[in-house]
Amino acid sequence: MRWTVLDSPIGEFSVATDGGSVCGARFGPVGDGTTEPADETSRRAVAQLRAYFAGELTDFGVPVTVSRGSDFERAVWREMTRIPYGETLTYGEVARRVGDPGAARAVGVACNRNPIPVIVPCHRIIGAGGKLVGFGGGLDRKVKLLELEARVALQRAWS
Repeated sequence: MRWTVLDSPIGEFSVATDGGSVCGARFGPVGDGTTEPADETSRRAVAQLRAYFAGELTDFGVPVTVSRGSDFERAVWREMTRIPYGETLTYGEVARRVGDPGAARAVGVACNRNPIPVIVPCHRIIGAGGKLVGFGGGLDRKVKLLELEARVALQRAWS
């Protein structure tokens, strides 16, 4: 696994690839701090992340591999990828969609364990009544990501 660090509007962001797919992402620098992508997958991931942060990309097209997590967590992570850009779901709604309506808190735990934040958009999951609660990267980053997506979605809708 090789990490690449890029600057973004939410601070340094690191993405890991295994040669053929993205297998990790973290807020802040990870690994040796290299800013030069090591392979084609790294180059594509970094380019897509830069385009996302610039408001030019709404759907990631890099292959993703997740090699850990319980069946429930994997179901939550899959559901996250189905939340449209610029939209949100509550923890309870995600729990219902994965077949366990009483598991809103477990959805929150799965969000916190998301191995590929931003690309697998855990920031699109919010508390009941639209409350912004919990985010592994800090609520300030969650707000910035949601604001970015809301602004871009609104611009596209009115263009």
